[in-house]
Amino acid sequence: MSAKPQILQIGPYPAWDQEPLDAAFDVHRYFEAGDKQAFLNQVGPGIRGIATRGELGAGRAMIEACPALEIISVYGVGYDAVDLAACRERGIRVTNTPDVLTKDVADLGVAMMLCLSRGMIGAERWVKDGSWAAKGLYPLKRRVWGKRAGVLGLGRIGYEVAKRLEGFDMAVAYSDVAPKDFAGKWEFIADPVALAAQSDFLFVTLAASAETRHIVDKRVIEALGPDGMLINISRASNIDEHALLDALRTGALGFAALDVFEGEPNLNPGFLELDNVLVQPHHASGTVETRKAMGQLVRDNLAAHFAGRALPTPVM
Repeated sequence: MSAKPQILQIGPYPAWDQEPLDAAFDVHRYFEAGDKQAFLNQVGPGIRGIATRGELGAGRAMIEACPALEIISVYGVGYDAVDLAACRERGIRVTNTPDVLTKDVADLGVAMMLCLSRGMIGAERWVKDGSWAAKGLYPLKRRVWGKRAGVLGLGRIGYEVAKRLEGFDMAVAYSDVAPKDFAGKWEFIADPVALAAQSDFLFVTLAASAETRHIVDKRVIEALGPDGMLINISRASNIDEHALLDALRTGALGFAALDVFEGEPNLNPGFLELDNVLVQPHHASGTVETRKAMGQLVRDNLAAHFAGRALPTPVM
């Protein structure tokens, strides 16, 4: 039997992560198992660590199937799909990969705002399908610079989004559990509804939890209004998708740019039918540089734990 710690890998990683993970640990690939419960029954008793992804997490049943489990290392900043209560009961450590993906996520959020406001996807189609030559100029779209921006959740990612928006001469306001010392001249508005009401663009950048589930509800969406745009680069659970779709269909909300969805990749088909929605495949952190750094941090957390060192990025 291998002397390396046994790791349960929940989803695939790129080759540049898989090879060093396999070299350092005795890896059992859950995602390749046909009968996953039988696989867990077989390997679970020896598992000391779980390597997962943010959207896959690790539920209570999986955790309970691994009685020797000591640590769950999440590839991603979000850890809401990990049953933290089950981990607390057993003293299981949980880590994630913050900071290394922050600026790429912020970049994509701002890019989605620009892309949808200026109609860039439709404009490219207008050129390629011959409409420019046949019909003339593309229909006018909406300005970005000088508008009002709201940031719901001024954590690492929200802060980077707000910094970028200042470059467009936007008036920036934010909501969070309390005012932030580092926010400078940005206006603090405690109530998300009030924040939405004074925003042309509302960025959702807060961590997901039971408390934030559907924090962007019908009231927030309607306060943003028929000329407003909602941009979500956080978690799908932070938004009431049914209320969002209703508002987009009726015109109560102008636009939405979304990188995350309930049930993804099998998202509600209603989003695919609307011209006022920009959809992305949950790839805000999807750059080569960031994904390599995320994989390294997953392994660094596992290695530190089994060596008895302090965890680089603990959640708990």
